[in-house]
Amino acid sequence: MTTTSATDLDETTKQLDREYVFHSWSAQASLDPMVIAGGDGTVVWDHAGNRYLDFSSQLVNVNIGHQHPAVVRAIQEQAAVLSTIGPATANLTRGQAAERIVARAGAPFSKVFFTNGGADAIENAIRMARLHTGRDKVLSTYRSYHGNTGAAIVSTGDWRRIPNEYARGHVHFFGPYLYRSEFWSDSPEQESERALHHLERVIQSEGPSGIAAILLESVPGTAGILIPPPGYLAGVRALADKYGIVLILDEVMAGFGRTGRWFAFQGHDVVPDLIAFAKGVNSGYVPVGGVAISEEISATFDERVFPGGLTYSGHPLAAASIIGALDAMESEGIVDNARRVGADAIGPALAELQERHPLVGEVRGEGVFWAIELVADRATREPVAAGVIGQLKKELVTRGLLPFAADNRIHVVPPCVVTDDQVAQAMEIYDEALTAVERA
Repeated sequence: MTTTSATDLDETTKQLDREYVFHSWSAQASLDPMVIAGGDGTVVWDHAGNRYLDFSSQLVNVNIGHQHPAVVRAIQEQAAVLSTIGPATANLTRGQAAERIVARAGAPFSKVFFTNGGADAIENAIRMARLHTGRDKVLSTYRSYHGNTGAAIVSTGDWRRIPNEYARGHVHFFGPYLYRSEFWSDSPEQESERALHHLERVIQSEGPSGIAAILLESVPGTAGILIPPPGYLAGVRALADKYGIVLILDEVMAGFGRTGRWFAFQGHDVVPDLIAFAKGVNSGYVPVGGVAISEEISATFDERVFPGGLTYSGHPLAAASIIGALDAMESEGIVDNARRVGADAIGPALAELQERHPLVGEVRGEGVFWAIELVADRATREPVAAGVIGQLKKELVTRGLLPFAADNRIHVVPPCVVTDDQVAQAMEIYDEALTAVERA
């Protein structure tokens, strides 16, 4: 009897991937993806047993950690009862999942429209805003990512929008980013004030009567983990109210514990009209997303048909995974852990890295949502070249850490269940890798 070695399994996995799998955001010929065979908590491994601290949370979505038994068990138990059912039916698991999301969002949210993920959550939030207001335009920032479908990718501000600009009615503006201010600001308060002035001028110039929604990530994630300065989100809410515009907050990446709160906006004296969510709501164990809808917007469709739907909206396995994840996060204090570990362990350790390494221009974040911005020169703040980031990623993986890299940044985004010891281990790896790159 022939047995397959662990090394052979890794090679077979790579061979199958190269031959049959088409990867996103990539030129296919040069890809050499890492093999992941299993995981537990904050650690993943390949077939050969090489273990890695997952400080990427994959795509910043495995908030509860890998293979949490409560979530796995919830999916298994639901599969044994009812694996799928159409969205037009009433299903107990679906209702319970929606109830839990509404409870954590708080007033004035009353309903949840379930989607397959974050991008189509954005699509449907935009649709609701347009139908509710009878207007068309959507304002969003240049430093943003909202997903890879029609309106979501055009709402996105980064380079991925440009080859995909097929949707109508989208306008972009600059949000606050004090380290690289577009507004010549020298304090967070000034950055907030000037960014709000800029936004109001864009609203006025575009014609308020034609603007359906302002769409913002509560904390821009892929764009750099840009914590809003004091008063900014509240100021956007005030502008939306002034001009009768719907405020959509994208909590796909920032929500469900990532910032040490259930929703990131809950730390910023603001309540949106619609919340787009996905990722952390069930840590990606089953594809799911959704829109939490305020009572006012929900009422728009009491006697009017909402012209949208998805075959898998509120899929029972996804709903069960939401219940399992949110209940475990609450009972085990996982959101509180994210807040504490960010304040007591990650933040101070990253500040020390910044002091020691000239490559580090700035560190910023909260909870388990942090960015290390890398610069070639601290005085000019010139970003490091892409090759430097590539080398740093290689050094990190060699030392047993999975990084999340974007532009000239390494994002420090472990699962919310990360421990102080794992943070300390990761910081040693970041330190060693930065030293190696600086010497090179």
